[in-house]
Amino acid sequence: MTGTKHIAWAVILSASVLPGCKNRQSTGTTETPVEQGARPAWVQQRPSGGFDYIGIGTANKSRPDWQEAAKKNALNDLASEISVNIEGNSLLYTLDRKSSFDETYTSTIQATTREQLEGYELVETWENGTEYWTYYRLDKSKHAAIKAEKKRQALAQASDYHTRSLASQAAGDLKTAFDLDIRGLLAMHEYWGESDMADVQGKPVPLANTIFGDLQQITSNVRFQILPERCELTFDKDFRREMLISAALVRNGGSTELAQLPLSIVYPGSTGKVTEKKSTDTEGRTQTTVQRVQLDATAPELLVTLDMDALVSKDLDPAFVRPLLASLTVPEKRAVIELRMPRVYLQAGEKNFGVAMADGGSALVLKEELTKRGFRFVEKESESDMVLRLTGNTREGGEANGFHTAYLDLSIAFSERRSGDVVYEGGKQSIKGVQLDYQRAGMDAYKKAGQDLRKEIIPALLDALL
Repeated sequence: MTGTKHIAWAVILSASVLPGCKNRQSTGTTETPVEQGARPAWVQQRPSGGFDYIGIGTANKSRPDWQEAAKKNALNDLASEISVNIEGNSLLYTLDRKSSFDETYTSTIQATTREQLEGYELVETWENGTEYWTYYRLDKSKHAAIKAEKKRQALAQASDYHTRSLASQAAGDLKTAFDLDIRGLLAMHEYWGESDMADVQGKPVPLANTIFGDLQQITSNVRFQILPERCELTFDKDFRREMLISAALVRNGGSTELAQLPLSIVYPGSTGKVTEKKSTDTEGRTQTTVQRVQLDATAPELLVTLDMDALVSKDLDPAFVRPLLASLTVPEKRAVIELRMPRVYLQAGEKNFGVAMADGGSALVLKEELTKRGFRFVEKESESDMVLRLTGNTREGGEANGFHTAYLDLSIAFSERRSGDVVYEGGKQSIKGVQLDYQRAGMDAYKKAGQDLRKEIIPALLDALL
């Protein structure tokens, strides 16, 4: 069948349907089983339905709820006879063609949009010592009439939700508009696979596709602006920057500020991803402070997105809502984060048993590691923003079996040049080096100190600075 898919919907009736049937239905028969004896024809061979849907169920009498189990099985069997054509212009067909819904969600649709059985009647029951059988039927024309009325009511409710959503959009209340459209779709979710023409603002439209298309338009037409366009973090501003974010709905050549719009703001922090949830004010604006950014992040950026989850009320069924949200375009805006690290003057005074070291000490490791993180080293202290003072000296630790032990004491101070304020002060004491003589033992201690600088001291220094 071109443009149409045919699906038999397996139905497991909810508790709200099954018990209610006993009170609501006028069956015309009782559930008194026929006398034990020969199996009736309908047990031996399934009867032809003709103008009725047929449901036959059985249960073993060894289970305590055998009567209810047989009844449930019979009604499931009856419902499995009722099939639904997935119309080519339906929402379910559209979403399936776009591969928006995976198998799990499709099965959820099939389970939760199943036929709500009304008007069925009990024909007969039969039992023997081990089995219990029950037989139900449902007049096809009666079922069609009940369904048509329920569908009419559902589409009327969905149309009302959508009309109110359009009014909210015009007022700039996107959050309410989005919620109303979602509610409109859920109100008619049993008919997503069917033709659903309805009147909206004086025009006949396929309702579910129209509402879903409006949701797509809502999200795709949201525009964010971030000021300044680049987030530059500098030493003189304590590596902090206030960023202004604004949101507007751009549609039909106009722009409407979006108040109380939920946003998600993300950037790489020094201790992991920073995620901030905020809403715009009455003028469609909000602010965030970018600080303590991860230094070694690749192309760090500030990411602003529409918080889709916050647009939807918590009382709505997530089994339907989440896949719908996943099929929509999420508006976003990015701003590059640029860290401008301070200029550093390095003042090193490293000695090996009192003799000044020209190179090969901890100063080289410090310079390499900080340069990789964007620090700029200058030759004159007057040109610097910060001064890094490093002092170290080794001392004898003794000799045993031809091996000499040296201990290194290392001190580091990182301060602002103009104010003299110390940003970080620390070091390592008694770093042990062992070699065949004291000089080489001292160099071995400096080598090990480089490892400690990379693992402990430099991260602590950066943490204090940022």
